[in-house]
Amino acid sequence: MKKTLKTIFVLTLVSTLVAFAPPVEKKEVKKSSITWLGKKVTGEHSGTIGLKSGYIQMNGDKMTGGEFVIDMTTLTVTDLQGEYKGKLEGHLNSDDFFGVSNYPTATFTIKKAKKDGDTYKVAGDITIKGKTQPLTFDMHMMGNKAHAKLVIDRTKFGITYGSGSFFDDLKDKAIYDDFELDVNLEF
Repeated sequence: MKKTLKTIFVLTLVSTLVAFAPPVEKKEVKKSSITWLGKKVTGEHSGTIGLKSGYIQMNGDKMTGGEFVIDMTTLTVTDLQGEYKGKLEGHLNSDDFFGVSNYPTATFTIKKAKKDGDTYKVAGDITIKGKTQPLTFDMHMMGNKAHAKLVIDRTKFGITYGSGSFFDDLKDKAIYDDFELDVNLEF
């Protein structure tokens, strides 16, 4: 009898806690801008890339998850014009870099997010060219807006073209392994 009453009490307590827990809210991205920056020994190039879809999950005021799909077919170069712009965009879309015809999207899935004031330490998995790697970065949230700067090592995704880590004697043709994404989101 005591065991039955104890079980009933525990089940009642759990169902009460679940009933009063804040609902998990899925906040869809309404507006976004993503700029990229790639550096080489002799300079750098920059551009934009579009977000196909994205959301974060919130449980009250805490981020609990999310997923973002980047549309790799929207990759553009903004620091060049004309023939050189077209050549670089074509090369970045080729198999030497992002292989966009075979991998038209890249994804990032939030696994954990730890809040500290207006900043979250976000940890998750990023998939580029079919390869998945862990990635951690800070995301600053103010109301319905978020900002993050990500640094990604392209060689972890098999993108080794022009990498001094893989090829000798590149001299001034070397391209740094890391590229940066500056992400602004509005929910």
